[in-house]
Amino acid sequence: MFIRSKAALAFAIPALAVGLAACGDDEETPAASSGTESTESASGGAATGSVNVYSSLPLQGASKDQTNAMVDGIKLAMKQSGGKAGGVSVKYESLDDSTAQAGNWEPNQVASNARKVAQDKKAVAYIGEFNSGASALSIPILNQVGIAQISPANTYVGLTTDEPGSEKGEPAKYQPTGKKTYTRIVPRDTIQAAALVTQAKNDGCTKIGMANDKDTYGLGLARLVEIKAGEQGVEVVANEGIQKDAANFRGVASKIKGAGAECFIFAGVTANGAIQVYKDVASALPDAKLYGGDGVCESGFTNPEKKGIPASVGKNFACTVATLDLSSYPGGQEFIAAFEKEYGDASPDPYAIYGFEAMQLVLDTIEAAGQAGTTREGFLAQLFKTKDRDSVLGTYSIDENGDTTLTDYGLYKVGPDGDPKFDSAIKAAA
Repeated sequence: MFIRSKAALAFAIPALAVGLAACGDDEETPAASSGTESTESASGGAATGSVNVYSSLPLQGASKDQTNAMVDGIKLAMKQSGGKAGGVSVKYESLDDSTAQAGNWEPNQVASNARKVAQDKKAVAYIGEFNSGASALSIPILNQVGIAQISPANTYVGLTTDEPGSEKGEPAKYQPTGKKTYTRIVPRDTIQAAALVTQAKNDGCTKIGMANDKDTYGLGLARLVEIKAGEQGVEVVANEGIQKDAANFRGVASKIKGAGAECFIFAGVTANGAIQVYKDVASALPDAKLYGGDGVCESGFTNPEKKGIPASVGKNFACTVATLDLSSYPGGQEFIAAFEKEYGDASPDPYAIYGFEAMQLVLDTIEAAGQAGTTREGFLAQLFKTKDRDSVLGTYSIDENGDTTLTDYGLYKVGPDGDPKFDSAIKAAA
């Protein structure tokens, strides 16, 4: 059984536009400690009361295997805790930011989720979004009421910094109050782009062809790949924006082939035409090595039985995710054992551990804050104090921008069962 330790995390960042929401449940899990401990109220007694925590993730469409695994991880943390953070009762609710028609996150649904949580006086934390573009909508809504937001998956650089890859006005435009309320526990795309280029270069690639889905995440990652490729002496010979609902992408593939690309990177998510893009590029360049970021590093993309890419394409494909071999994490083996006991799955999607850690962080932050943890202000303040947190993912802090200090990305290849399988860790400086 996992033992939960007291923790607090620094949570930060912007706001502007529409939003998403959240999910919840209970159980206990791997150890994660934060660096600040204060479980008593101002009057000296144990903290009491109750709070609400939400998650907002796309539970329908191409990403559902990843996001449902996240929700299972969240529920496992809740179950292990008995629905308690110290003496405070915690209620969790899972919200879906997708629609069946869209098959992906949907702006109006995101906004509806965020507004629902913003209007809940007992809400102190929001776990989400899964997609960076969705967070660009929900952050401002939650920021206006001071609710802390923790993303277990966002990597777009502009949500937290104005470094290369961001757009004008970011990240300030996401935080209308001027106070940071957004943070994430996955490394930003500055690091992922460097990891992708590093792997392509190690594989002998000197000319990269790219396509992007023109969404927030895809555009940002593509820009960063161009920057990191230049730094590493690799040429990006094409970067084509796609119309995600096009019937095929043979024209894009032809341009990439004509530019002399030796390998291919798609910056985008599965739902935005990714499967057809890779099929068409693989047809035009049958010997090219194919790469993708975390937006396509999931079974809905890699597994032919789930209408993903054909096995003939998958043999040349590799992708990056900010998770390593789960069993290699400090709390990984215990997490896998607990997950298998609860759900009968000994090989959970890597994102399950991020859902678990996001909720573990919430519970530990509430407990560390004491009675103040039952208020939005108290929870947010405690979250930003998180330093050298001992978690299932390893030791990390949250910096002043709301970013994690974790940096490693894992390289995944298509396993015999069609699902992404951990291959190796990529060390790439941001």
